[in-house]
Amino acid sequence: MKLVIFAGPPTSGKTTVIRQVIRRMLVRQSKPAFVKIDVLYADEDETMAREFGIPTKKIYSGELCPDHCNVLVLDELVDWAEQVGSDYLFVETAGLCLRCSPYVENALGVVVLEATSGMNLPRKIGPMLTLADISVITKIDLISQAEREVFRFRVLESAQQITVVESNALYGIGIDPIVRQVVATRDVEFPMYLRGNPPVGTCTICVGKKEIGSKNHFGVLRTMDQELFYVGE
Repeated sequence: MKLVIFAGPPTSGKTTVIRQVIRRMLVRQSKPAFVKIDVLYADEDETMAREFGIPTKKIYSGELCPDHCNVLVLDELVDWAEQVGSDYLFVETAGLCLRCSPYVENALGVVVLEATSGMNLPRKIGPMLTLADISVITKIDLISQAEREVFRFRVLESAQQITVVESNALYGIGIDPIVRQVVATRDVEFPMYLRGNPPVGTCTICVGKKEIGSKNHFGVLRTMDQELFYVGE
């Protein structure tokens, strides 16, 4: 089975891109499954199931970071997709942190970026872009040609080896190059490993420690004047 993980900021058009990809995969007689990982609310799984009749599932991360949750449950999701007879698993992450890499070795990583979100966006989001295989730039019909060229340049400036696809996903424009890479992806292998090094898996703030000030915390820290340092075992 092949695994494809879609990441990107909220409202960038991830679900629209995935919908267009799934539509083309079904034409190829493939059997995709879809998973949405979000924090508090999601209905994309329900709309995908109604529209395409495919196996879907959603996972709420709750008080966990969605990318942290993705790491914890992804092996079970792959097992589930195999059990329901799917040959492709499409995972859509919530896209809230932007600093983490949700991608897996031997799987396809797709980051979806909204062209209207500002020319400097590619410089701000780190591993979610730099460790992806494909960058899909959406809503290209809403900006000028000059802005498109600047945005594309800055994506490639941050991730020189990435494949850039410009798309008007609402109308299915620019989807076929994504499908070609999905089909060419290697089968997922166990054990699965994250691509790159995650920043901090769990920090004292994440687990509920409310005190203000680095002196009250441990793990990877920083102060106003000192860059990252580590306190703890």
